[in-house]
Amino acid sequence: MADISFYRNPALPFVEGKRCRADELTYHRHFHEEYSVGWIHSGRTNAWCDGKLWEVEQGRMISFPPEMLHACHPQQGLEWSYDMLFIDPRWLQGMEQQELQQIHIPYLLSERKNAACTLQMQQTMGALMEGREPLETETALIALVQLLTGAQQGDLEHHKSTMQTDRKYVGIVQEYLHANFLRPVLLEELEQVTSISRFHLIRLFKQWQHLPPHAYQNLLRINYAKNELHRQRPIVEVAAEAGFYDQSHFTRMFQRVVGVTPHRYRTSVI
Repeated sequence: MADISFYRNPALPFVEGKRCRADELTYHRHFHEEYSVGWIHSGRTNAWCDGKLWEVEQGRMISFPPEMLHACHPQQGLEWSYDMLFIDPRWLQGMEQQELQQIHIPYLLSERKNAACTLQMQQTMGALMEGREPLETETALIALVQLLTGAQQGDLEHHKSTMQTDRKYVGIVQEYLHANFLRPVLLEELEQVTSISRFHLIRLFKQWQHLPPHAYQNLLRINYAKNELHRQRPIVEVAAEAGFYDQSHFTRMFQRVVGVTPHRYRTSVI
């Protein structure tokens, strides 16, 4: 019997997550309109794709480009479960053409690359499943795509020759986040205020600030929360005002940055 769940974020209509757990579930030949990226939790399957047969085992990732005919036949007697991301190809148009070409064919990754992509796949699925903010979820998805295509490599020399321009874009993003950190910010907004693609923007920001925009925004929120807790305001009220609608997430983030829980910080302030 199959247990299948789908995960979506209304602010990110270009991506859908799927989690499937089943004793035995065979997919006959079909295709998707989206890019499909999958990771097997457990079990093993024979994946037929474009006339070739791939054996995909536990812990491995595989992908299919849009409209490529494929089928999956899990091996019997093994618990079968996997995650799948479906990515609208129009969202990827901001990538460089040579990067796009890297995901136009199905592939199984090398051991080292598979391990790195698996971790990023888990982060992206976790963000979708837990309903995290769009900026964090889309950033995780971009990082996954860039790992799959190798787009994170070979950029440094180019950036050295355009440092002043790149720093200007990073400054624009910082100013925008400082002005809007209390509310959810979309990567689409940052793309509009900088006039560069979100894929390039993420690489630039991480190069100069050593963390992605959503993490920078969370630091702004934590600093704001510290100031408000210093005024002895209620923790729940401060957390919500700072944009942390999940109290446990606020507590974890606050303790990671400040070293103590919000309650401990609030009661220790004189």
